[in-house]
Amino acid sequence: MCVCCCVLVTVGTLAVGCTKKQPPLTAVQIRAITREFVLAAKNASNGRVETGMFPERIPGTVAAPPRGPGQAPREQTPPAPSADLIFITMPRAEGGKTDEAALTAILDELNRVAQVHNLTGTQRTSVTGIIRYEYFYAGQRTHAVNIVTPSVTAETNQPVAGRARLAIIIDDLGYDRELAESIFQLPYPLTLSVLPHLPHSTEIAEEAFRRGYQVMLHLPMEAKSDEKAESIELRPGMDPAEVVRVMQGMLSTVPQALGVNNHQGSLGTSDVALMDAIMPALHERDLYFVDSRTAPSSIAVAAARRARVPAASRDIFLDDAADSHSIRHELDQAVRYAKAHGEAVAIGHPRPATVAALSEYLPEIEREGITLVFASQVVH
Repeated sequence: MCVCCCVLVTVGTLAVGCTKKQPPLTAVQIRAITREFVLAAKNASNGRVETGMFPERIPGTVAAPPRGPGQAPREQTPPAPSADLIFITMPRAEGGKTDEAALTAILDELNRVAQVHNLTGTQRTSVTGIIRYEYFYAGQRTHAVNIVTPSVTAETNQPVAGRARLAIIIDDLGYDRELAESIFQLPYPLTLSVLPHLPHSTEIAEEAFRRGYQVMLHLPMEAKSDEKAESIELRPGMDPAEVVRVMQGMLSTVPQALGVNNHQGSLGTSDVALMDAIMPALHERDLYFVDSRTAPSSIAVAAARRARVPAASRDIFLDDAADSHSIRHELDQAVRYAKAHGEAVAIGHPRPATVAALSEYLPEIEREGITLVFASQVVH
């Protein structure tokens, strides 16, 4: 039976008859166990796995309301430490299949570490390309382990002489894990642009990176007054040092980003001072920039050129109209544009109609004489 289908055995059950409530593990204790999990996985695979780990983001606490007229509010209860997220990327076996022997050894080692620390483990619903486990200590969720089989191979997006190139960027990831999961079912070299500071930003960026996709920061910038503002965004008039500080905070939640494209920003990308503050900071971090072209007055690419930042502009929006027929038409347009100009950049979103259209269209793209590539391969 395939190991991937096996349910992790529950381990470390507390002794029968013990009624004393166990104190929760602290963040330091959780992180110490995380390091043991990671080391065990590396040892079990003879160092062939790649690993990543970070604390799961949790909402901030809110002060409790008053207990009654004239009474002081209850003391705010500090939140329990967040669980640690662990990513273990499996090495590829012959033919790109999962190395079952290495997977068995890793699961055995995870069980061993869990047993040592009285953790119970359970398998979550797994999806194509990833196996998920959760661990608990006396009811406290302490770890979420994601064992990843890369979805995209390096060979799928190597440019071929004489063939046009198309980069497809999927924006607005970070809000919803299920929407991200639908994109992860597309085993093609897509570039996934993740919004910062959202509950799932870091987890989705990490998983996308582990699966073989390229990751970008979807950088919020001020838009015209009729568009909804983001709680944290870059705006014209900000001090350049503040621009850099805010952007560094955004990148800290999407640390796998190799490039940046603007989220909204019809005002921001048209402001010379703001663009001239952003681009040198991108140059310092060796990041590229793709102008989403939300305004015809954008001067973002010109600012990128001045700062020696590799850049490109969006050529096609795939899903302004969110029906499958329109999206298919825009994909045709993207292919035609790429053939006419040698390359093209298309931007879409993780909407059901977009995912459905991509799943039908992308298998045909090679027959159209097009190489699907990451955004980093079309910036100049």
